[in-house]
Amino acid sequence: MAASDRVMLGPLVGAIDQGTSSTRFLVFNAKTAELLSHHQVEIKQKFPKEGWVEQDPKEILQSVYECMEKTCEKLSQLGIDIANIKAVGVSNQRETTVVWDKMTGDPLYNAIVWLDLRTQSTVERLINRTPGKNKNHLKHRTGLPISTYFSAVKLRWLMDNVEEVRRAISSGRAMFGTIDSWLIWSLTGGKNGGVHCTDVTNASRTMLFNINTLDWDPELCQFFDIPMKILPKVRSSSEIYGLMKSGSLTGVPISGCLGDQSAALVGQMCFQDGLAKNTYGTGCFLLYNTGQKPVMSEHGLLTTVAYKLGRDKPAFYALEGSVAIAGAVVCWLKDNLGIIQSAGDVEKLAALVGTSYGCYFVPAFSGLYAPYWEPSARGIICGLTQFTNRSHLAFAALEAVCFQTREILDAMNRDSGIPLAQLQVDGGMTSNKLLMQLQADILCIPVVKPSMPETTALGAAMAAGAAEGVRVWSLDPKDLTAVTCERFEPQINPEGMSLLNCYLVFKKKK
Repeated sequence: MAASDRVMLGPLVGAIDQGTSSTRFLVFNAKTAELLSHHQVEIKQKFPKEGWVEQDPKEILQSVYECMEKTCEKLSQLGIDIANIKAVGVSNQRETTVVWDKMTGDPLYNAIVWLDLRTQSTVERLINRTPGKNKNHLKHRTGLPISTYFSAVKLRWLMDNVEEVRRAISSGRAMFGTIDSWLIWSLTGGKNGGVHCTDVTNASRTMLFNINTLDWDPELCQFFDIPMKILPKVRSSSEIYGLMKSGSLTGVPISGCLGDQSAALVGQMCFQDGLAKNTYGTGCFLLYNTGQKPVMSEHGLLTTVAYKLGRDKPAFYALEGSVAIAGAVVCWLKDNLGIIQSAGDVEKLAALVGTSYGCYFVPAFSGLYAPYWEPSARGIICGLTQFTNRSHLAFAALEAVCFQTREILDAMNRDSGIPLAQLQVDGGMTSNKLLMQLQADILCIPVVKPSMPETTALGAAMAAGAAEGVRVWSLDPKDLTAVTCERFEPQINPEGMSLLNCYLVFKKKK
C-alpha cells in the first residue's frame, strides 16, 4: 500500500470484543466504518460441577493482549500505520463476575460466567426475605428480577463461599467488576494505577445499580450485604477512562465501554425509540430502544440502560428479552452428542430434512430466562419417533432458537403497544440462512441482517471514536454510513403456525 493510501485511511479505532466463547480485536476506519483487520482467540469454559460455568480471568486478559498484537501485525503487513489508531473501545460479556486483589493484580477466584446456576439457593434465600416472597421486589430500582443471571448474587456467593475473597474484602484489598472493569483496570496499569471503572450499561446488570439515579444504590448494596468500597466507579459509555499502558497500543486512550448487547444496539444504529435488534450468540438477546425513560415490563422482560454516549449526554433505556441458550445449543450438538463436526454443519444437516417432524427441543440448560425467569427448569426433547434422526434434531434445535425469540417479541409487543415491523439481527448464528428464514417465518415479519455482521465491535468502536477528547467518529445521523442489508421475508404456512402454537403451549406447561 502506497504512502498516499495510508494517509487516505484517516483515523482508525480499535474494539475489544470479549465474548463468552471468544475474544476478538477489530480495527475500523472511523470515516467509513470499514473493518480493516481483526484477530480472534477462543476462550475455554470450565464446568467444575453441574450448573457451574467458570472462566480464567487471566486467560481472558491474555487473549485480549494476543488479539491486539496479532491485529497490529496484520495491519502492518497491509501497510497500515497502527499510529493511526486513535482510540480503543471495550465490549464485553455482561454479568460475568470477577473479584481480584488490587495489590497483586491476581484474581481471587475464577470468573463466574453469566450462565452459571450455582447461586440458585442464594437467590431463593434472598427472595424469601422480600415481602410476599416476590422475585420482582427490586425491579422498580434495578429493572431486573432477583435471578441467578445477575452479578450481585454471584458476588454474594463468592463472599459466602471463598475465604480468599472474604479476607481480601475485610483487609481492603478486593476489587469487584464485570469483565469490562477487569480489562480496563488491567490495560490501564493494573496494580500500578489501573482505572477501576465500569459504564452504565454494565452497571445496570449487577442488581446493585439504580437505573433511575444512574449510580450505585446504598439500599440495594445493603440488601445484598455488599460493601460499596469494592465497586468500580460508574462512567458513561463514551469518555476517556485511561490510557493503554503496555503493548503496541501504549498511550492510546480507552474511551468506549458497552455491554455486548448495548454495543450491538449502537452498532445497528438503533438510536430512535421503537427500534430493536436481536443478537444470536451463545445466548440470544433482543433489545428494544424505549428512549430516555425506563419502561417497566409487565410481561417478564428486563429494563436496562441501553447506552449513555457521553458524560453530559442523556441515558437511553431498553426493554430486553434474554434467552440463555442459542448458539450454545449448536455447541451442545457438537460437543455432547457429536452429531456435527463444526457449528457450520448444523445448517446442512437441518436442510436435509427441512422439518423437525414433530420433534420439539427446549434447551433450558441454564433454566429459562425471559419471560419465565425459572432457574429450576431443565432442557427436554420430545416428540421422538423411530423415524426421528439427527437431521430432525438439528432442525428442532434451530426452531428452538426461533421459538424463544418469538416469545420474547410477543412480550415486547405487548409491553410497547406497538408491534415491531421488522427485526434487525446480528451475531455469529446469522450466517445460518436457514435459521434466518425460519426466524422470519416464525415471527411473521421480515428479518434484516447487515452485510457487516460485526455490529457489537462496531458499536464499541463508535462509542470510543465519538468520545470527548477523541472525536474522530461522528454519531450525527447524517454522518452515519448507510448499511447494506440482506432481508428474509416470512414465507409462513398454516402448518408452521400450528407447530409454533404447539411449541408455545408445550413450553408454558414445562
